[in-house]
Amino acid sequence: MGRAKKTRKFAQVKRLLSPKDARLKENKLKQKKKEEEEREKAIHRAPQVPSSLFLQHNTALAPPYRVLIDTNFINFSLQNKLELISGMMDCLYAKCIPCVTDCVLAELEKLGPRYRIALRIARDPRFERLACTHQGTYADDCIVQRVTASRCYIVATCDRELRRRVRKVPGVPLMYIVRRRYAIERLPDQGAPT
Repeated sequence: MGRAKKTRKFAQVKRLLSPKDARLKENKLKQKKKEEEEREKAIHRAPQVPSSLFLQHNTALAPPYRVLIDTNFINFSLQNKLELISGMMDCLYAKCIPCVTDCVLAELEKLGPRYRIALRIARDPRFERLACTHQGTYADDCIVQRVTASRCYIVATCDRELRRRVRKVPGVPLMYIVRRRYAIERLPDQGAPT
């Protein structure tokens, strides 16, 4: 007995999903969501700039300068043997009022007995104490939030991540330590690059 020959089927139609298939609806929903997200990304909403910023010059900054101090700025000042108030006055050529938030004091207290000198400096009566109303004791978020709300501060920090975050806020100068001296960045009076 011989083998039966199979005939080839020409013009065979591929099977298609019915247009009412549930899988297609999910794909359409996903596609619509992607399109909406792309439209939202295409629309650039710039935050409203306060009236004190006139041509990127912050008119709210005037002597006496209020300097918002971070935890690591106090620690690095001690390591470099820098006097905080006199060093700031030498850097800015004006009177300075150092401001310390409750979060910074809480961070210094958490660091333990090794940082008791920094804590004693932060509790100096010449420093202005700023009360915090938010939850938690993370000082970086507190400083960024306070600076975006009112741009009357100079932020003093040595933390690179915090400096990167503060640079995104227009009109806020930064102070940090370079070569055992205080340096200021983005202060329009001194012609620093913006």
